[in-house]
Amino acid sequence: MTDVQKPYEMITDYITGKAVPNVGAEENRQTVERFLVERLGYPAGAVQVDWPLAFEIDGEHHRSLIDLVVSFGDRPVMAIRCAAGSLESWARGILAAARVAEDPPIPLAVVSDGRDAVIFESASGKKIGKGCQALPSHAGAQDVLLRHRPQSLGKDRIRRERLILRTYDADLVNIRSNLQK
Repeated sequence: MTDVQKPYEMITDYITGKAVPNVGAEENRQTVERFLVERLGYPAGAVQVDWPLAFEIDGEHHRSLIDLVVSFGDRPVMAIRCAAGSLESWARGILAAARVAEDPPIPLAVVSDGRDAVIFESASGKKIGKGCQALPSHAGAQDVLLRHRPQSLGKDRIRRERLILRTYDADLVNIRSNLQK
C-alpha cells in the first residue's frame, strides 16, 4: 500500500494567525477560539494553542498537545479539547491532560465542538456545566481559580493519568503524524 498525501485546505488560526490544515476538529477549534475572545472577553494572549506536554511512561517518551489552554494572568484556568462527535466520549482524555499538564492540575477540563461544551472540575471529574454559555468568562476566571483549587497528585495517580492520556492520544496520532510528513 502506498502512502498517498492528500492536499489539505489551509485556514488561518484565529489566535496565532498561522496557516493550519483544516482537518479533524480544526473548524471547531476556530469557533471555540472566537467564542473565548469575542463573547467571553479573554485576551487572545490568554489562549494558548497546542499547549505541549511531554512525559515518560515506563522508559518511553510521550508527547501530547492540549488543543487550548486558557489562562487568567499566568495561571491556567481551563484545558480544552476541541472535538467532533460525542463530546462526552472525549471527557476522560481531557481530564487526564488537565491533571498532568500542571502541578497542581488545571482547575477545569472542557470538551467542545464550538456549538456545545461540557465542563468538568478536573480534581473530581464531576460535570459542573453544559453549553458554551456555561464556560467562565474572563471576568469570572479569577473566581474559578479561587473556588477550584486542585491538590497536587501523587506519583501513582500521575502515572495512571499519563497512561490514560496516551491511550486517548492514540486516536489522534494518525492525523498528526500524516500532517508532519
